Amino acid sequence: MGMRGCLALFISIAALAVMTSLCSLTTFSLSQQTVIDLNAAGFRVDDPVVTIRCALTGKCEDEALAAAEAAPLLILTPAATFYMTAAPAMTAAPAAATMPQPTPTEAVLAATAAPTLPPTPTETALDLPRITDPRALTILLLGIDQRSAANEQGPFRTDTMILVHINPARGTVGVLSLPRDLWVEIPNYGPGRINTANFLGDSDAYPGGGGPALAMETIAENFGIRVEKYLLVNFDVFTSVVDLLAPDGVMVNVTEYINDPDYPDEFYGTMPVTFEPGMQRMDAETLLKYARTRKTQGGDFDRARRQQQVLDAVRAEVLSAGGIVNFVTQALPLWQELQGNYRTNLELNEIIALGRLMGSIKREDIRYSVIDNYYASLGKSPAGDDVLIPDFSAIRDLTLRTFYPGAQLTQAEMKARAEGEAAPIFVYNGTNIAGLAGATREWLLAQDVLVTGINNDVTSGRLQTEIRVYGRFDATGEYLAQLMGLPAERVRRSGDGLIVEGVLVALGLDAQTIVGG
Repeated sequence: MGMRGCLALFISIAALAVMTSLCSLTTFSLSQQTVIDLNAAGFRVDDPVVTIRCALTGKCEDEALAAAEAAPLLILTPAATFYMTAAPAMTAAPAAATMPQPTPTEAVLAATAAPTLPPTPTETALDLPRITDPRALTILLLGIDQRSAANEQGPFRTDTMILVHINPARGTVGVLSLPRDLWVEIPNYGPGRINTANFLGDSDAYPGGGGPALAMETIAENFGIRVEKYLLVNFDVFTSVVDLLAPDGVMVNVTEYINDPDYPDEFYGTMPVTFEPGMQRMDAETLLKYARTRKTQGGDFDRARRQQQVLDAVRAEVLSAGGIVNFVTQALPLWQELQGNYRTNLELNEIIALGRLMGSIKREDIRYSVIDNYYASLGKSPAGDDVLIPDFSAIRDLTLRTFYPGAQLTQAEMKARAEGEAAPIFVYNGTNIAGLAGATREWLLAQDVLVTGINNDVTSGRLQTEIRVYGRFDATGEYLAQLMGLPAERVRRSGDGLIVEGVLVALGLDAQTIVGG
């Protein structure tokens, strides 16, 4: 097993398997369309839906289509096992012939967690589900730190909580990571860390879906965000997914040197891991180490950003030509690997439709944000534990920028908003390229942006330029990012004290290309 046995130790990249499954189903849709095209050209090619359904039900004859409609449903439990329930005329699959009796909590949760099967074989490939409702949908991704190798049964606190806001009408996606130590009001339970909501809900069989239902209500009550769906994940599946879909690894840009001498191994011990800056191809286990380590200055907040970075890199790899080919050849093993490792109130048809939509959304229309120490302050619980006290006003602004980005505003409108803030703007050189700050100031002046001052940053090895906002100058930060062609996640609030207030352009090596172009 190697490192794979401990991958659920810290479920630090829960969204990865979820988004990978969505993207995988997208590539599955593409492969099915290829089947349609080949059949139209006179070739005989099996539909992958029929092939997978055949393997799952054991009924593969063309004349047995009606019987295949009664294929067993999957019901996933907190213990990462699955039960097979079959129609009376069918025999359960051998792997599920002996089923443990669920506890009362498991029974309540299982009742809300049964995804439906894909379209029945009587439907054609042209009937593959699509998103037809233009309204936005918010999904809560939950990662539990379940040690399946230790046969841990739960209930579990959530190690990762990520909101994914999908807007089909606008073709945009917002991804917002919530820190587990946020001190919030948990409905019917009182104040507590946000990561305890799932634990409490599962412990008490909370009405409507146990822990995930309570977690969704907690988010709605504290942040005013209505969450319709959830996906709860453990992570034994991740390395298998990446190995199947990206056997040559995934390209990731490491932006800083990371040295973690105490990375947790599978036996509750530690092992050293290091990462050098630069673009590099990582296999599945290396990706997990990169996303799980906390040994950077930002700790959990940096880890949340790396989770999102890896999620985006895996998405790009899966949607590449090679990813599609790998998925087509490994569709059935992937299907079998994923089905026992999540709990959801999404139906499978909805997941397929969302996967198709995700495959059509451009990278620049996906916005990633983290509720970090600029949106919450350190505090103490009544018991004296360290917690994060949310700045609800700042989080509201961040949510609006993430879920409803200002991309629809014209550059003139964004400029007007920035000018209205009248923010002092500073440019600091974070590289060893002499004169880069001065050259950037001249470039900004040519864009009609007044620079208050320039200086050298505390580092000379930054690779990527970022915009730091000190105070309520979000529009200015977004406008500068747009002018410089920087992604939205490079704009972040800061409190490092380099300036008192205003906006700081912290130059990286990529700035030479920006101002030179």
